[in-house]
Amino acid sequence: MTEDLRRYHVIEDEYDVQDLLHALLWIHFDDIHREYWTPKYAGSSLQMDMYLKSEKTGIEVKKTRSYLTEKKLGEQILIDIPHYKQIPGCRKLIFFIYDPDTLITNRLALERDLMELSSPEFTICVMIRPKIQ
Repeated sequence: MTEDLRRYHVIEDEYDVQDLLHALLWIHFDDIHREYWTPKYAGSSLQMDMYLKSEKTGIEVKKTRSYLTEKKLGEQILIDIPHYKQIPGCRKLIFFIYDPDTLITNRLALERDLMELSSPEFTICVMIRPKIQ
């Protein structure tokens, strides 16, 4: 029975994580903008996965995989941050990183290093899940 149920609850990619997180956020928030475009910065713009306008909070979802190493993940996030800071009114950015295979070896250091990029005007939060016991 458990084996049959498991096949319906597989998170295969980043889009599955986004869909699940979006569904959970709807429990608490009414106004969730998906794939929210940032203003142009350094000649390009990006899409933020979700933006809670009333909360002034952006959410970017990442899912680790074999070719998305800890270093590459950090590099992606460092590129994302200045773009997301350009969104008028955005004051907080949450990076939700789903790491089911524990590919991130030093989770606390990655969280700490990225959150240290926060400022009084712009808070950065990093959540790596599932937590390792």
